[in-house]
Amino acid sequence: MATILLSAVGAAAGASIGGGVLGLSSVVIGRAVGASLGRAIDQRLLGAGSAAVESGQVDRFRLSGASEGAAVAQVYGRIRVAGQVIWASRFLEARSTSGGGGKGAPSQPKVTQYSYSVSLAIALCEGEITRVGRIWADGAEIARDDISMRVYSGSADQTPDAKMEAVEGAGNVPAYRGTAYVVIEDLELAPFGNRVPQFSFEVMRPEQPGSVDGIARSVQAVAMIPGTGEYALATTPVNYPDAPGQMRSANINSPSAKTDFSTSLETLVEEMPGCGSVSLVVSWFGDDLRVGQCQLRPGVEQNSVEGDAMPWSGSGVS
Repeated sequence: MATILLSAVGAAAGASIGGGVLGLSSVVIGRAVGASLGRAIDQRLLGAGSAAVESGQVDRFRLSGASEGAAVAQVYGRIRVAGQVIWASRFLEARSTSGGGGKGAPSQPKVTQYSYSVSLAIALCEGEITRVGRIWADGAEIARDDISMRVYSGSADQTPDAKMEAVEGAGNVPAYRGTAYVVIEDLELAPFGNRVPQFSFEVMRPEQPGSVDGIARSVQAVAMIPGTGEYALATTPVNYPDAPGQMRSANINSPSAKTDFSTSLETLVEEMPGCGSVSLVVSWFGDDLRVGQCQLRPGVEQNSVEGDAMPWSGSGVS
């Protein structure tokens, strides 16, 4: 629009001046000058040929919760702890560029996006733990599989972390024996505003080895009785169709994004390392209080809806 308007203004100004230069009339010269100015304004307003755009780059990188000389926490039972950052790598910057160029159309601005990742080690507590359960980042619970995390239980024979040795060099990294800690490798910082979030961890620390034979390490076999539900034993996700285009999960009720049965098995293996066998108890139903007439058979609590793509069945009964 500015090109049309200013070319007309330039032509009018040239006509009022009159004359010519090198065989060109003042009208032609005025129209060319006005069109050139208008084209520059249009390009700036419409974005064609504008300067490259860079977003997401940070000037400095800071780690929070890394206090010098902080006390090592003592944990008993199950507790939520924040921990202390004991090691961190240099942040890794990645760039991706899009836009720019183009044939047969106005050129688009070139956009460069910056993303950052970092590896860090967080000390949790003193002594030997059995597992790290739930994880929170900035107060929101996240799935363990969403981050690359290794747990060091604080045993007397644990070895230095491979990532830390790859960065610092072999022989330059302590094993932190007697201290439970986690190593989070290549944590993407974009979901947290290009900064390290405030982590907290659910830690389980039973009786320590050699002192008292506690339940966590002395139990060798358990009877697993799943909660009621048509798909409580399913190892693959099952959904109930609620409405057109809407689904409701039947056996996923935790941020782990795994089935309840798989999540329970992982918890059992980590919290009871001495358990070597499991007896699975499956509930059937009786249809009569009189023993002579009672028939035992599988059944369901509700039969109004079935899992999508997985019809329920038990011992041949649908």
